[in-house]
Amino acid sequence: MARRPRLLPVVGTARNLLLAGLAEVPGLQDLTARENRENRGDVGTDPEALPLVLVACSGGPDSLALAAVAVHLARTGRCRVGAVVVDHGLQPGSAEVADAAAAAVRELGLDPVEVRHVDVHREGMGPEAAARSARYTALDEAAARLGAAAVLLGHTLDDQAEQGLLGLARGSGTRSLAGMPARRGRYVRPFLELRREDTEAICDFHGLAPWQDPSNADPAFARSRVRTEVLPFLEEQLGPGIAQALARTARILGQDADHLEQLAAEAYATLRGADDDGSVLLPEEGLRALPAALRQRVLARAALELGAFQPRAERLRAAESLLERGGAAGPVQLGGKVSVHRQVRGRAVLRGDPSYGNLVLRNNRAGVKQSRRPTQE
Repeated sequence: MARRPRLLPVVGTARNLLLAGLAEVPGLQDLTARENRENRGDVGTDPEALPLVLVACSGGPDSLALAAVAVHLARTGRCRVGAVVVDHGLQPGSAEVADAAAAAVRELGLDPVEVRHVDVHREGMGPEAAARSARYTALDEAAARLGAAAVLLGHTLDDQAEQGLLGLARGSGTRSLAGMPARRGRYVRPFLELRREDTEAICDFHGLAPWQDPSNADPAFARSRVRTEVLPFLEEQLGPGIAQALARTARILGQDADHLEQLAAEAYATLRGADDDGSVLLPEEGLRALPAALRQRVLARAALELGAFQPRAERLRAAESLLERGGAAGPVQLGGKVSVHRQVRGRAVLRGDPSYGNLVLRNNRAGVKQSRRPTQE
């Protein structure tokens, strides 16, 4: 009888990281207990009744390694494991790559496996952001239709480090520098403590031949330059451990950002008012009383509620500066057709008008009633 190959240590580490990540998801907290019951022989659960976990798989080494690790959960009777492969259609032969990725994860034992072909519409976004938006839309739809409890993403520590450097280059705020969260809603990133070389080793252990995305080495993309030039240069000049340090910084900033956003959510709920035309009203005095870090987050929350993309820092600062004006001022465009202006009492605004003494945020898209245009001082 052939001996089973010895388990690669990083495979065991990856399994433990996966279990720890899923333990935070509602409905999946008892995965370890379920395995213990099976080992005692007292599990009689119908496999179809087990919760479903989906792997977002591109066929690259990170997501393919994640699929290989996740299928262990299905083999040990803890949950069902399927996959969704998203074809963005942005490269020649992308449909064939998607089909090959689907075939690879089916051979591993994942079920169900779906291939989703999407159209990437930029709508004012860059190519990477537009592809990300289309990808998450497809994943959301698949997860909702299949009733998945979680969707697994294969981002690694290296991805986190690259994200942090890109944020620094853009002059981003705390949330952007915090990188990618380990969990947000149904999305779980269990491999944020693994290096890219670890996922490649997992693929080798399972005899998998991952697809290598040519865009990862294309210097036309800033992320590719960070990956192939900037991080290696920093390692050479400053010594090893730069990627780990950047990831550690992201984790610390993530905790800070979570706390600030919780405080901002509470402040927004207290301050938010509404006009009869759908505008959001934020009282000036209440905004002035907030620390700048919370004030800008409250303004961003109002813009997002009205349908804007995440406003840039300079746009939020311009909106904030309306509070420093002596009279009616604005509008300032926050993106996504959302604008903000300062309304004060004057000849055009009667005493008691609901927008008096507030910053007024509104969506100017067609079909949304226009609020009064402020007079300039």
